[in-house]
Amino acid sequence: MSDIKASLTSAMKDAMRARDSVRLGVIRMALAAFKQVEVDERIEVSDERALVIMDKLVKQRQDAATQYADAGRQELADTELAEIEVLREFLPAPLSEADIDALIEQAISDTGAAGMQDMGKVMGQLKPKLQGRADMGAVSGRIKARLSA
Repeated sequence: MSDIKASLTSAMKDAMRARDSVRLGVIRMALAAFKQVEVDERIEVSDERALVIMDKLVKQRQDAATQYADAGRQELADTELAEIEVLREFLPAPLSEADIDALIEQAISDTGAAGMQDMGKVMGQLKPKLQGRADMGAVSGRIKARLSA
């Protein structure tokens, strides 16, 4: 069992004891997403895969919160934002801008990237290091800016 899944299971039990229905619902939703992948692919979810799943759940909630806010439904947007905070407790600490830039520079030098045609190589090397710790869309934009300069 992955560390993330184990910590979610433990937190679920704590939320049950504390009768925290909001936190319990979010944790159960995350565990259900893990279970879905395990059943569909007949695998045990690793920590790397757990980070991908958790990242996806956070991104879904961010998109929903944005749509609710645009539609004038702030109470629903606040609910989605509260769910994001619960999910982020189980993700590794986000990297600073300087750390991300340093990793990008190292990946570019390691892969010998010279232009935009090497974007895939750089992203391939960075994704495992940054998954769950940085917004990959923003990282992609930084790499594009760096490679096109």
